Amino acid sequence: MRALKHRLIWALLLASMSLGVFQCWSLYRVHRENQWMAELNEGHDIAVDKLVKGAPEVRLARAAYLRQKQRYDEALDTLSVIVGLGDARLQSKSRYNLGNLYLTQAMVEVEAGRINQAMPLLTLAKQAYRQALALDSGFWDAKYNLELAMRLLPEFDRVSPTEPDDDAAKPSQLWTTVPGFPRGLP
Repeated sequence: MRALKHRLIWALLLASMSLGVFQCWSLYRVHRENQWMAELNEGHDIAVDKLVKGAPEVRLARAAYLRQKQRYDEALDTLSVIVGLGDARLQSKSRYNLGNLYLTQAMVEVEAGRINQAMPLLTLAKQAYRQALALDSGFWDAKYNLELAMRLLPEFDRVSPTEPDDDAAKPSQLWTTVPGFPRGLP
């Protein structure tokens, strides 16, 4: 009986020490990732090899940093890796940032007068915003940017010229095809 108590005490001690080591490692990892995010906010890049096993949130922050520095291909690579990771909220943010990346690239192409190169980018941006809204229907920023992308490239295929003109086409369905640009937030 006494030997059983000793073994039980040693097993509990070993389990608690293992738990303590695991908690210390977790705290260290969180501290390290917070440091990386602070460095990204200050404008310093983090090497990709450091972030390979990092949290998707840190990689999302790096993708936003890369987009800000106009390193679009690297940002696209980063977002493509993390777009399916994490919970629904993080996936929605990843898709929103992917849409922002495509929209930014499309705006650059439009300003350069290359409309044919901008059209597929706008289509990809709209698709990314719709996916973000499918994951989080209350994501107002994604709704706003989808509206902006819809105004830049309206979807005329929703209104078929072969259908008779009747009251089936409600104004709410045609709202996204109204020309013009948004003038800012309400």
